[in-house]
Amino acid sequence: MKKLSFVLFISLCFVSFAAAQDIDKLPTITVTGTADIETAPDEVTFSLDVNKTDMDLQTAKRLSDETVGKILELTRRFQVKPQNVKTNAISVEMKYETIRDPKKKIYDEDGDEIGKRIFKGYEISKTVIVKLTDIARFEEFFEEALKTGITEVGKVSFETSKYREMRIEAREMAMKAARDKAAAMTAAVNQTIGKAIYIQEGIPSGDFTNGIGISANGNRGRSNNFKLDGQDNNDNKVIGSGSVTTTFAPGSIKVSSSVTIVFVLN
Repeated sequence: MKKLSFVLFISLCFVSFAAAQDIDKLPTITVTGTADIETAPDEVTFSLDVNKTDMDLQTAKRLSDETVGKILELTRRFQVKPQNVKTNAISVEMKYETIRDPKKKIYDEDGDEIGKRIFKGYEISKTVIVKLTDIARFEEFFEEALKTGITEVGKVSFETSKYREMRIEAREMAMKAARDKAAAMTAAVNQTIGKAIYIQEGIPSGDFTNGIGISANGNRGRSNNFKLDGQDNNDNKVIGSGSVTTTFAPGSIKVSSSVTIVFVLN
């Protein structure tokens, strides 16, 4: 049985190689079709960073937990589904500051001035990811999020829940564009196109005459970063947040597709 399977495998490889050789001999035309679809975003994802520092580790943890608790309470007020709220990127770090005293210099073993390291406290860092599916409440949620004591709005991504459908439509449009291009080019030399012998989503590189491949191409969303000027860890009030604006224009989301097709020439 093993010998028979091995012989069958060799035979299939030989047939595939022969088919590839036959394709190389055929008169063909290779074209690439592209298509873009745009839509208004209907979802927005926030990345909210919380960094709390204190000389006492438990105090730093308590401050961090309080702010995260306020964020979670805010998501409940805005009726955000639990599966659209995630806490990640949790870290604990000892923070130091280097002070150089010109009257009392400190050097390392290589003779370089390094100064004196002063322990500043324990820093607890957490990131809360929130997806808001009611984009009409973006500004309201953003303003309320700034009041929770967060350190930074690391990322805001405008997205669409219809991405999959748009990608399928863009791919079909790209396929049609490729076919129309091939038909127009061959008509100019009094020929027509036959069956397609190779299809690949995206623009391939190298030799692509003996297989069919599918890959993804598209842009799901757009992002903007917002950063607060500072924060008081004692009372969780934002300091100097006047530089942050909640006026926004999400624009549109573009989903693109490109398809490369090889047609036989008649």
